[in-house]
Amino acid sequence: MVPLTLLWLSPIVFVALIAVRSFDDIASRGLAALPASFTWEGLSTAFTGGSLLRALGNSVVVTACTVLASLLLSSWAAYALSRFAIPGRKSLLLVMLAGNLLPPQVLLVPVARISESLGIADTLFALVAVQVGFGIGFYTFVLHGFMRSLPEELFEAARLDGAGAGRIYLRIVVPLSRPATAALAALATTWIFNDLIWALTVLRSESKFPVTAALLNLMGGYSSSWNVIAAASLVAAVPTALVFFLFQKQFVSGLLVGSNK
Repeated sequence: MVPLTLLWLSPIVFVALIAVRSFDDIASRGLAALPASFTWEGLSTAFTGGSLLRALGNSVVVTACTVLASLLLSSWAAYALSRFAIPGRKSLLLVMLAGNLLPPQVLLVPVARISESLGIADTLFALVAVQVGFGIGFYTFVLHGFMRSLPEELFEAARLDGAGAGRIYLRIVVPLSRPATAALAALATTWIFNDLIWALTVLRSESKFPVTAALLNLMGGYSSSWNVIAAASLVAAVPTALVFFLFQKQFVSGLLVGSNK
């Protein structure tokens, strides 16, 4: 595993070395040379004007709102589909999941036109709505598998004690589903924070871009200043890296969520 780990980390180390080199050093000796200088020039330039900080703030807002809304709605849907005799519930679940099998490129034009028709184009709300719409099917499918595996005896005992559907959900389903929800939250955070395609589809103003789209613009403005681009890329990678290390156990277990019946 040591050679594999070093190979996996080598691009990150390469970008970090470029980020701390000066522009003159890179221009004279090339990107592949070992650093002959150490400077925070690239980092300070990346933060000049506040566009990178604003983009990071936009990404945090979109990610937090999307994760909360998606998991809340998915939890409701999964509870209903797994515990109530809804006609055609299996077909409904498969239809929700099938939406995630479509290539995003096929839906770019329809999503852009729909957001413009609804008057929400070029807003963070539009980006959140798109992310929720395309993520809720998968989250519901995963949580449905987990909630279906909960012992039926718990629900029967709660009903005998006079608990209704809402109280059963709050007192039994939510606490028992916490590991699965945390795993999905960790996975969803990395997916949504790193998304670029939907941001470019529904947003037009640079002031509303998330950090991924801002990095794309940064490459256009500093096409030859690789130290600036490398420094901004490292800053953009910090939030998702922190989420992974803080929720590493849930992140790995998320690969198996809903697999047990």
